[in-house]
Amino acid sequence: MIRRNIPNALTCGNLLCGCIGVVEAFHSNLLLSCVLIGVALVFDFFDGFLARLLKVSSPIGKDLDSLADMVTFGLLPSVIVYQLLMQSIPDLFGIWKAYPAFIIAIFSAIRLAKFNNDPRQSDSFIGVPTPASAMFIASLPLILNTTQGESWKHIIINTNNLLIMSIVISILLVAEIPLLALKFKSFGWKGNEVRYVFILITAVLLLTLKILAVPLILVVYLAVSLLTNFMKTR
Repeated sequence: MIRRNIPNALTCGNLLCGCIGVVEAFHSNLLLSCVLIGVALVFDFFDGFLARLLKVSSPIGKDLDSLADMVTFGLLPSVIVYQLLMQSIPDLFGIWKAYPAFIIAIFSAIRLAKFNNDPRQSDSFIGVPTPASAMFIASLPLILNTTQGESWKHIIINTNNLLIMSIVISILLVAEIPLLALKFKSFGWKGNEVRYVFILITAVLLLTLKILAVPLILVVYLAVSLLTNFMKTR
């Protein structure tokens, strides 16, 4: 009984991070919200892995995982973008321009619903997964808090840039593009070669560029996935 609920407990930890993160974001504590997304990513990785390892996967666990992801990787990133847009808007009469941030939450919901009902997504993803888009968005306030943050501020705290980013991320969430799934059924090299190469590249980028590497990691993720698909087709 306890073993069966261990993955679900981790999923609930993911959901708790999302709930607290939303509250903190509305209180303008964006850094804490971004850290909570990072903690939730750890929960999200291990809940699925443990469910497969312990052989306790269930439809309820799958649905619970999507519901938690909707809050943590759908709603919370939208609130973060909303708050960044509010910083970029010069007067109160333009606050309506911040509302499009929630298009990310809408398309995250569509993406998660598609994932739960698409048999093609057992070993790969179709469209950018919500944790990846959330990680990208969470990196923005963290970049602003670095020593180089001032030089990036005019790019990040820019209404047009944030609106375009919201639209592009929303499209990528539901795009019919097969992407690499970082789901390890085992830790062996065989069958996980591409995953380990991507993790190595990610580690090198993080060590050299630190938080500035995070947006670049998403680009690498897309490139590796597309290259893998091309090689399989050939």
